[in-house]
Amino acid sequence: MSRFEAYFGRTMAAVAFVVTLASAFPALAETVEVAPGVQVTKRSYPAPTNEQPFFGFAAKDAEEKSADEKFVSAIIAAAGTREKAFDETTKRAWRALNTGKIREAAVRFNQAFLISPEESSVYHGFAVVAQFRFNDLDAADELFKIALKQPDPVKALRADYGRMLLIAKRPRDAEQVLEQAVKDAPDFGDAWTNLAVARYQNGNASAACAAVEEAFKRRPSNNSGQDLITVKNAAQCK
Repeated sequence: MSRFEAYFGRTMAAVAFVVTLASAFPALAETVEVAPGVQVTKRSYPAPTNEQPFFGFAAKDAEEKSADEKFVSAIIAAAGTREKAFDETTKRAWRALNTGKIREAAVRFNQAFLISPEESSVYHGFAVVAQFRFNDLDAADELFKIALKQPDPVKALRADYGRMLLIAKRPRDAEQVLEQAVKDAPDFGDAWTNLAVARYQNGNASAACAAVEEAFKRRPSNNSGQDLITVKNAAQCK
């Protein structure tokens, strides 16, 4: 076991925050600077603060801020560099999301936020958490847009954003995002599936069928397979 893994095993349950329940009342439209030049609408949810994006924007006292600093110093020392610490933390976050452990994923993304708050993956991850944990599509939309502007976005970012826009019943916006998504990650079958859905919903059956054909070539995931069959049948693709 590496020093990094051993450190994570000791710190998963307590990473420099106090776990409290956030207010369930709707948040006011107040923005907060979470990284240099990055403003985010302040939102909180009825969940432990460490499972909410940006710790639910909970105010931290001097002791908690000191604990954050100690955590970041220790995790960087364990990983070797800040970049490696961030990469390992986000890998664990995405792995948690992909296995349905959304609460753990949120904790990991908050850890990543402490390490490198300017990185695209922080906002991408929080967007997915806002969407699937809290069903807050407005927050997800805002965070996806920020993620697109930040350093080192992953290739699947626009595919995830486009899928969210489809769920939000915004197929025209989704199609525009997904057209670029399949250029960013041309071998990602789910992006082609979602593009097929968007094109069909926008009334372009022939273009939808072209995307269906590309999706089948790239073996989309089981999660999007039914969508692909549905579009193929609805658009009467060959």
